[in-house]
Amino acid sequence: MRELLGDRKRLFVVTVSPVRRRWGKPLARSLAAAGFTPEFVEMRDGEGYKRLSTVEELAEKMTRLGAERDAVVLAFGGGVVGDVGGMLASVYMRGVELVQIPTTVQAQVDASVGGKTGVNLGIGKNLVGTFYQPLAVLIDPAVLATLPEREFRAGLYESLKAGVIGLPELFRVLEKTPIQTLRRDQKVLEWVIAESVKLKAQVVSADEREGGLRRVLNLGHTIGHALESATRYRAFLHGEAVAWGMIAATQIALATERIDGASARRIADAVRSLGPLPAVTTRSQRVIDLLRSDKKTRQGVIHFVLPREIGRVEIVNDVPASVVWQRSMSCGNYHGGPGWYARRRPAGRKRPHRSPRSASASAASKGRR
Repeated sequence: MRELLGDRKRLFVVTVSPVRRRWGKPLARSLAAAGFTPEFVEMRDGEGYKRLSTVEELAEKMTRLGAERDAVVLAFGGGVVGDVGGMLASVYMRGVELVQIPTTVQAQVDASVGGKTGVNLGIGKNLVGTFYQPLAVLIDPAVLATLPEREFRAGLYESLKAGVIGLPELFRVLEKTPIQTLRRDQKVLEWVIAESVKLKAQVVSADEREGGLRRVLNLGHTIGHALESATRYRAFLHGEAVAWGMIAATQIALATERIDGASARRIADAVRSLGPLPAVTTRSQRVIDLLRSDKKTRQGVIHFVLPREIGRVEIVNDVPASVVWQRSMSCGNYHGGPGWYARRRPAGRKRPHRSPRSASASAASKGRR
């Protein structure tokens, strides 16, 4: 990191209390050994504090500590810390350098990569933010050893998502490997992290600002974000909401005949194989209302990323409202079994028209470096 930052010395480490208690001293020693002077700037822990007011509080703390335009923000924590710390770096004195050191599975495989920063509004998730690439993302899987099992599992849903989008082998490994093995086998875990990051980096390199292809990375997030917002970020970890969102997207794809039943069941079974998910008890109308304010909605039309097969997805804008309602709200009833994936469209219903704006994630291979 010294080579990247030159003669800069002061680093402003944005973190939360639990991460600082466990890993703050080792990080401070490492940074001091490299000639840096770290200043820890704590924020309150949890998705509920991913707000503009938190960015303002952190900026004021940095100012009081004497941060100038050559300051470096080091986001040291999970996805919330990365999003908030990244946004802070993007706006503090109109932009200072950013380094991400993610400490959760979800942050290592997804949130820290790609340059998205953001905070939530009362009406929805990530509605205010910036695109701001970090100078570096430093990933150490060793810090995951202290994660609670629920948080560990929740992050793996993002890796499973990457498998559905464009990495069938990653999907196969995750559907076959017990969670206990992933926790204790460092080589397998490192491979899962590396493959997940590789897929996201390939997509982002082809479409940094989400003008087209990058939107495929939102698989599971449309309904997932609505579930998080509807429950005020108290019922689901982000990965768990994405997991239910993937099951719902798979049901929508099945109902519109975009995916075969066997593949649909594999996706849903793989999601559930990673462990139990919190029950979906949210009112249907609240979720539908939040879908309409989702940032992926265009001209009032909800866009979905739907799986076509394992390793290929498409973006669609022609899902009937009745299908969205039925399938998104029945996702929580999935418990396996042939009845779920054998459903067919009602007799007489015509096959939906394929949107000309659909995009396949397989196109990502054309932009790989």
